[in-house]
Amino acid sequence: MFLMRLAFDLIAAGLLLLGLAYWWLGNTVHELVGTGMFLLIIVHNVFNRRWYGRVSKEKRPVRGLFNIGITLLLLIAMLALLVTSVLISNTLSDVMSAYGGFTVRQIHILAAYWVLVIVSIHLGLRWPMIMGLTRNLFGVSKASSVRTLALRASAVVIAIHGVWSSFELGLGTKLAMQVTLDWWNFEESVLGFFIHCIAIAGLYMSVTYYAVKWLQHRRNVTSSIGRKTEIPRGLKTATHSDCSTVVNDQQAIG
Repeated sequence: MFLMRLAFDLIAAGLLLLGLAYWWLGNTVHELVGTGMFLLIIVHNVFNRRWYGRVSKEKRPVRGLFNIGITLLLLIAMLALLVTSVLISNTLSDVMSAYGGFTVRQIHILAAYWVLVIVSIHLGLRWPMIMGLTRNLFGVSKASSVRTLALRASAVVIAIHGVWSSFELGLGTKLAMQVTLDWWNFEESVLGFFIHCIAIAGLYMSVTYYAVKWLQHRRNVTSSIGRKTEIPRGLKTATHSDCSTVVNDQQAIG
């Protein structure tokens, strides 16, 4: 069951990337891809419906609160993407198309690229679970410094490529809802566009994963230092008793 849920999530992520290539797909295919993605998102939320019931009941650390915040932002971005999709639809449903002007289309693009970023952060928070599942699937049980070094080097390369890809696709202008005529030329390279999108996703996933890992390391170091500097209660009692004995002896001598 878990593998099936993961497969649905991966397909939904793939449809998100595919949907970003609007000028290559054309409007009809774009709307079909978007519809399929939203159906899989509904399935994802049905499978994870219990999470919503636990949000207000459990006490969570900082990482858990950050995860809740990211999930809520993703929900808002997805709702904005869905509403604007209905308003600008011309093929599957043109009932609300009269309300889909230029501003609505800009909001649609804004929501789509924010979804890309937030989904990447969402995956970055769950990367240890994904890596654990991958190790189980391939039967990897022993740690390897060479494999760890190779994976970290790959993450650095992907992150650097993601920074470059952000400038190539004008990600900053899209996330700020700035009007620009600088669009990717799909006649030159379709594959290049998807590589840039995957690199951007990899950038935010890597930054999220290693930022959380660094924060956990700092918390562990701080906790260990606190435990080392704390004086045991028994030692405090013994020290106090010893001091009392010394005082009494001095009084007896006096």
